[in-house]
Amino acid sequence: MSTQKVWFVTGASKGLGLSLVKQVLHAGYSVAATSRNLDDLRRAVGPANDRFLPLAVDLKTESSVAEAISKTIDQFGKIDVVVNNAGYGLLGSIEELSDEESRENFDINVFGSLNVIRQVMPYLREQKSGHIINISSIAGFTGAFPGFGIYCATKFAVEGFSESLAAEAKPLGINVTVVEPGYFRTDFLTSGSLGVPKKQIDAYKDVRDSQQVHQNQINGNQPGDPEKAVAALIRIASEANPPLHLFLGQDSYDMAYQKINAVQNDLESWKDVTVSTGFTAETITN
Repeated sequence: MSTQKVWFVTGASKGLGLSLVKQVLHAGYSVAATSRNLDDLRRAVGPANDRFLPLAVDLKTESSVAEAISKTIDQFGKIDVVVNNAGYGLLGSIEELSDEESRENFDINVFGSLNVIRQVMPYLREQKSGHIINISSIAGFTGAFPGFGIYCATKFAVEGFSESLAAEAKPLGINVTVVEPGYFRTDFLTSGSLGVPKKQIDAYKDVRDSQQVHQNQINGNQPGDPEKAVAALIRIASEANPPLHLFLGQDSYDMAYQKINAVQNDLESWKDVTVSTGFTAETITN
């Protein structure tokens, strides 16, 4: 079995996933890359070869994920780094977004990653090594974005299960990192990657303004360089003790501290209420 690392990357036909696959291949690693459409993946990266395995995968279907993992093991003999990158944005108020629209976002952004993790963990456990990198967002750390409530909820879920997975997997020799990018100049804010409600409510002016700003002003002007973000991912994959949380971008760093400071302020401002809710010594004695 080769000592060269084998990567498994979802959502690889565009955005950060595509940049990652290209850089990983350029660095000499082997990559299994997934997309819903195999032709898109081949056009974006190239035909299959000894180090590149393109796979058409429906992340919502566990049997499809299991087949992709099995094919990767068959070709490369192992998997070292798993990157759960597939996902899409959803911009609409909580009231506007239907149950169907909300669940679909969870199906891809949350349950798709969980399907991959469940299927790959037996192999990682057997080899007693591996690194799972889950791509979240700064919107998984702070929800202060009008119109992104459901998307934030999916990414908060990714944060939560990643932290628990890290605690479960560490004793097995497996590392976990959850990545919180800020705004990077990919196609994430285009219509193909950012959903909006079928039924919009005029009362939500802040949400419409947010939609207009994201689609027409921020899109194409994001401060983050995706190639540098990808280089950062490749770097942490080589670390013996990688971070559990990796914030990417100055904007992400700043917004993270805004959230931390806000939570600290609430903790201290309401400390008397917070700590007043336990049984008193007198109650315990009686």
